[in-house]
Amino acid sequence: MMMGLLALLLLLAFASLQLFCFADDDNNDDDVVFYESFEESFEGRWIVSNKDDYKGLWKHSKSEGHEDYGLLVSEKARKYAIVKVVDEPVSLKDGTTVLQFETRLQSGIECGGAYIKFLRPQEAGWKPEEFDNKSPYSIMFGPDKCGTTNKVHFIFKHKNPKNGEYVEHHLKYPPSVPSDKLTHVYTATLKLDKEVKIMIDGEEKKKANFLAAEDFDPPLIPAKTIPDPDDKKPEDWDDKEKIPDPNAVKPDDWDEDAPMEIEDEEAVKPEGWLDDEPEEIDDPEATKPEDWDDEEDGVWEPPKMYNPKCAIAPGCGEWKRPMKSNPAYKGKWSPPLIDNPNYKGVWKAREIPNPNYFELDKPDFEPIAAIGIEIWTMQEGILFDNILIAKNEKVAKSYRETKWKPKFEVEKERQQAEEEASGLDFLASIKRKVFNALYQIADIPFLSNYKPQILDHINKAEKQPNLTMGVLVSTVAIILTIFLKLIFGGKNQQCPRIETKPVPVVAETSDDQGSDGEKVEKAEKNEAAAAARRRRRET
Repeated sequence: MMMGLLALLLLLAFASLQLFCFADDDNNDDDVVFYESFEESFEGRWIVSNKDDYKGLWKHSKSEGHEDYGLLVSEKARKYAIVKVVDEPVSLKDGTTVLQFETRLQSGIECGGAYIKFLRPQEAGWKPEEFDNKSPYSIMFGPDKCGTTNKVHFIFKHKNPKNGEYVEHHLKYPPSVPSDKLTHVYTATLKLDKEVKIMIDGEEKKKANFLAAEDFDPPLIPAKTIPDPDDKKPEDWDDKEKIPDPNAVKPDDWDEDAPMEIEDEEAVKPEGWLDDEPEEIDDPEATKPEDWDDEEDGVWEPPKMYNPKCAIAPGCGEWKRPMKSNPAYKGKWSPPLIDNPNYKGVWKAREIPNPNYFELDKPDFEPIAAIGIEIWTMQEGILFDNILIAKNEKVAKSYRETKWKPKFEVEKERQQAEEEASGLDFLASIKRKVFNALYQIADIPFLSNYKPQILDHINKAEKQPNLTMGVLVSTVAIILTIFLKLIFGGKNQQCPRIETKPVPVVAETSDDQGSDGEKVEKAEKNEAAAAARRRRRET
């Protein structure tokens, strides 16, 4: 009897578990609105734009080191456009919506985008083959890096209910793009409580409120009042805070004609200066080309080269005293400035009610009717994969855990093994961590006014390895300086400038002749001559 009862209980438990699992699977299926794994070829399912500007070749390709397929940007310096129309428009107004996709910059990236446009319903007669940068979208999301631009875009277009115009709203202070060649997963979660959350590799990087003026530019809700465009500044309005002192008189001893620089009378010609030697001489190794025609080409003259005698001497040619600053120089006199007794302040037009002002409780998003990738890039090797639209954050997390994370872990291990094999493990890992830390620091909101300059110098350090250490030190210095200034305050604070010297590059052309030894010898002569010129300037 007991055994039968126990068997019945086990059977009921098993059946309940099965029902629970099936119910959970059904919910997950319902929560997945759109999913593209690219395991099968995109041809016939995704439509490549036939517009003339978009010549980039899309390929169905495996991710490097994996058996997993993706959509590949295969050529450099091209524009690309491809679109997939969804079966039914996806509403963004009901509950949570998660937009997620993977991208891998297999060749790295110096200038290009890897973002996705979630298109709203197009005008009547629009065809997918006509997809281009003018095709209107509801949301644009994803990484973009070029020069000082280094951000994960989140842009949405919203229709003003008063005038019917669509306005493009950009997320302020978006996170930076990871600076490596690994697969990363980007997630944007839109919630009914007006919130958007941006994640990279499952880690929250940014949270914003659609209705908050400090989170989007321009704000979703327009200003209640605007300056009256018909209001004009009165002709007698004086907005000059300072004026030249009308009672000031130029001092009698003020010499406006005194030069800025004068000869240094105390300078003495260096011992060993070669007065009779020219700085440049005819190249003794140069020969007249066999096909040179004096009548057609003119009288042939050998090319010049730096005089090797000058390289070992303080200088050559006529010696002249160097110039120095003139202590008597004052320049053009101008009267000092005083407070303007008629100053009325900065004029501003009067405020009037904004005819386009509106209020709402939450964004009125247009539905997603198609998914498009429309980019311009200087890099090849950008791979898109696992594009997902879901109505449940847990579903998106599950896809990250099962689709993205295994690939990412394999790529990290392979990268570490390659670095160890090349002996660059320690330095490369430190450098990568430093760059990632600097990008995270640049994302701090209170540094937003200085972010373009900070990113510019980080970008220089990445592109010019021989300047990396100097630029990194300078970048850290600028961040610390800004931080201290913001803490201790002060008026008219300006972001300090970081100066980096250009790296000399020796250009090699097909016209270079001679052996490697001869080239080295010439380079040494030129460097010696350059050193001599520097010494003369310092004399």
